[in-house]
Amino acid sequence: METKASSSRAIAIIGRTNVGKSAVFNRLAGKRIAIVHDEKAVTRDRIVCHAAWEGRPFEIIDTGGIVVLDGKRTDDITISVFRHVESALTNAAVIFLVVDVTAGLHPLDEEAGILARKTSKPVFVLANKSDNPIQDKLSVEFEKMGFPVFPVSALHNRGFDVLMKEVMLLLPPVKINKETANLRVAIVGRPNVGKSSFVNKLLKEERVIVSPLPGTTRDSISIPFEIKRGKNVGRYEIIDTAGLRYEHKIKSAVEHYSRKRAEESIVAADIVLLILDAVQGPTAQDKKIASLIVEAKKGCAIIVNKWDLAKKISQKEYIKAVSETMPFLHHCPVLCVSATSGYNVDNSLDLIDHIGSLLNT
Repeated sequence: METKASSSRAIAIIGRTNVGKSAVFNRLAGKRIAIVHDEKAVTRDRIVCHAAWEGRPFEIIDTGGIVVLDGKRTDDITISVFRHVESALTNAAVIFLVVDVTAGLHPLDEEAGILARKTSKPVFVLANKSDNPIQDKLSVEFEKMGFPVFPVSALHNRGFDVLMKEVMLLLPPVKINKETANLRVAIVGRPNVGKSSFVNKLLKEERVIVSPLPGTTRDSISIPFEIKRGKNVGRYEIIDTAGLRYEHKIKSAVEHYSRKRAEESIVAADIVLLILDAVQGPTAQDKKIASLIVEAKKGCAIIVNKWDLAKKISQKEYIKAVSETMPFLHHCPVLCVSATSGYNVDNSLDLIDHIGSLLNT
């Protein structure tokens, strides 16, 4: 694992599943960003958020839960989660290893400790669920991991003042950036139309987990990035969202929260990219999602993904058919792309910039 020193003011949150990592993330962020639920492995991607403590800015990175020992990872999602944990550790200046004080020291806690120690970066063990002074005493067991231990309760906001005073001393100086205006771009669509693949190809990095299983992305994931375009630097914030299912097909509380978060991302965005599946064409659910964009009065473009699989139809004919099927989006530009091959993906940035310029006129 690459362990080059980080110049960022980022804190990576790692640990096994269901210890309360996302609850800690939300507590530090000051708002609910990551979905918190008793179901294991709710967080799969890594989620980045800008936050501040007593006016001092930093970033927090939430990661998926470590679920296997000794690097024994077989399925695609487990491998992707581990890669994201490694990336978070590489990009962080400080590491929070979250454990469950009520469960005691677990072998997967020690596995997370081994990963954190390899980075040679400051590591703090957060003994979460220390809801009262009696439970604080249980945190002593975790001292054998060799890191400083802080009893905290994300649920009751206990212990964070003492912790963050120590952490703030270890973060690099704040970099002042006068150019802070970003275009917020939400990526929305049905499950499995290739939203996360499109984002990864756009960023040229495996930033969000891609799997053939519908519903792999559960949280709305905010990804700030910059790209040099000629003499200028374009600044964007891409928001990858969970696939929006038919409401009657939502079977769990996690899916309900994922849908709600995706709808909130549309409202919060400057521009929305609606991703369609070129093979399936616009469906009734695509029209429903499009109506959410129209109701929110957002700048919009339609991205027809999987164009490499489309047969016996020209782009001109296909775009005309899309406009006829969704006439209320006739004003939105349409771009055919392939997230697999990369075809036309870079041109989506020109499309975003164009729509962004219209927003300011």
